[in-house]
Amino acid sequence: METKGGFYITQIKQLQDRIFERLLLENGIEISGGQGRILFILWKSDHLTISEISRKTSLAKNTVSVVVNGMVNKGIVDRSINPQNRRETIISLTEYAKSLQAKYEVVSQQMNFLFYQGFSEEEQKQFEQYLARILQTLTDNLRTTN
Repeated sequence: METKGGFYITQIKQLQDRIFERLLLENGIEISGGQGRILFILWKSDHLTISEISRKTSLAKNTVSVVVNGMVNKGIVDRSINPQNRRETIISLTEYAKSLQAKYEVVSQQMNFLFYQGFSEEEQKQFEQYLARILQTLTDNLRTTN
C-alpha cells in the first residue's frame, strides 16, 4: 500500500510557513517562523534555557542558538547566565516581545481558520488526535535512537 501522509505533511508545512510569514508581515510583526516558535514557547513559560527551548520546539540546539542570537540582536529576547548553573544561558522575553503576543495570537487564529476550513468540529478533533499520535511515535523513536 502506497502512503502519502509524510509527503502531504511536508507540503503542508512548507505552505503553512509561507502563509504564516505573510500574515505576520501583514499584521506588522517582523519575525521569522523559527523566531515565532521560540516566542510561542517563551510566552507560555518565560526564562528558559536553550536546551528547554530545543526540547519544547523540537528544534535542534544549534538551530535554537542561531535563531536566539538573531532575536537578541533585534531586541526580541535577552540572554543571561543562570545564577544557579553558570554553564547555562537563560533566554527571556523583552518588553517588545511581550507586546507582540496579542498580535501573534490573532495571526495564529487566522492560520487555524485556514487549516480547518470545511472541517466539522469532530473531524478537527479526530485529525488532531491522529497528529498527536504521529508526534508521540516520532518523539519516542528519537529518544530510543539517541
